Amino acid sequence: MGNRGDGMAHEEIEALAAFMTRTPGLAVLTGAGVSTASGIPDYRDDEGDWKRSPPMQHQVFMDSHAARQRYWARALVGFRALHEARPNPAHRALAELEARGLVTGVITQNVDGLHRRAGSRRVIDLHGRADVVRCMACGARRMRHDLHDELGELNPDWLELGASVGPDGDADLERDFSDFRVPSCQRCGDGIWKPDVVFFGDSVPRDTVTEAFSLLDECRGLLVVGSSLMVYSGYRFARRAARDNKPMACLNLGRTRADDLFDLKVTASAETGLTALAEALEEMAPRPADQA
Repeated sequence: MGNRGDGMAHEEIEALAAFMTRTPGLAVLTGAGVSTASGIPDYRDDEGDWKRSPPMQHQVFMDSHAARQRYWARALVGFRALHEARPNPAHRALAELEARGLVTGVITQNVDGLHRRAGSRRVIDLHGRADVVRCMACGARRMRHDLHDELGELNPDWLELGASVGPDGDADLERDFSDFRVPSCQRCGDGIWKPDVVFFGDSVPRDTVTEAFSLLDECRGLLVVGSSLMVYSGYRFARRAARDNKPMACLNLGRTRADDLFDLKVTASAETGLTALAEALEEMAPRPADQA
C-alpha cells in the first residue's frame, strides 16, 4: 500500500485513524518529539537513553550560586531558539483534532507553550511554562524575556556567544562562568529567580496533577505522541489508563516505557504521523451524499 514517510506504512495510519474514530474524545499526552520539528531538540534517543548530559537538578540549582551562574549563562545564549520557535504541523494537527471533537485535551510534558499557540484550547502544562520565571522566596513572577533583558544588560559580552542549542532553552556552552552576574529578586531583595518549570528532582504541583487526572478520567482513551515516557510524571498516565482499561495508542520514534500497555503503536515522527493521521481522518469523514 506504500509508505507516508518515516518508514510508516499506509496501513498503520489507517489503523490509527480507525482507533481515533472508534474512540472519539481522546486525551493526548505529548513529549519532546512533538516540538523537534520546531527546532527544539529532545533529550533522549530512540532507545530512551540520554543524548546529552541530564538537565539541571532542582536542589543543585537552589543550593549552588555557581550552578545558577552556569544555568543562566547557558540559557541567555540558548533560550533564543525556544523563544523564536513556532508551532509545527504536529501542534496544528492536534489543535485540528480537538476542534473536530476527536481530542478533548492535551497533557504536555513540554514547556514551550506551542500547543496553545497552535490553537489547542485545553492544555495542561504538566511541567510548567519556560516563558515565565518565579522568585523562590516571595513568589513574584515576571516574563522570562524581561529577566533575559536584565541578564543581557549585566553580561553584555555573553550576548555575542554562539553555541549549539539544547532542549528547554539550554546551550552547549562550557567556559568559566564565575564572572556571570545573576540578579536577585528586587521585590524581596535576595530571592532566587527560577524558570516556572519542574526541574528534575522536583515534583509536579498537586493541582496540576489533579487537573491532568481529571482530564484522563473524562476521556475515552489515551494517545501518546512524541514521548518515551521514561520520566514517571508522564508514564503514570499510561499506567492509570491501563488500570482503567482505557484503550491506548502511541505515535513515537523508538521505544517507550509503556510499550507493553499500548493497543496500537505507530513508529513515526510526530509531525509526519499526525499530518498523515489528519489527512486519513478527513478522507474517512462522511460526505453529505453519504449522510443522505
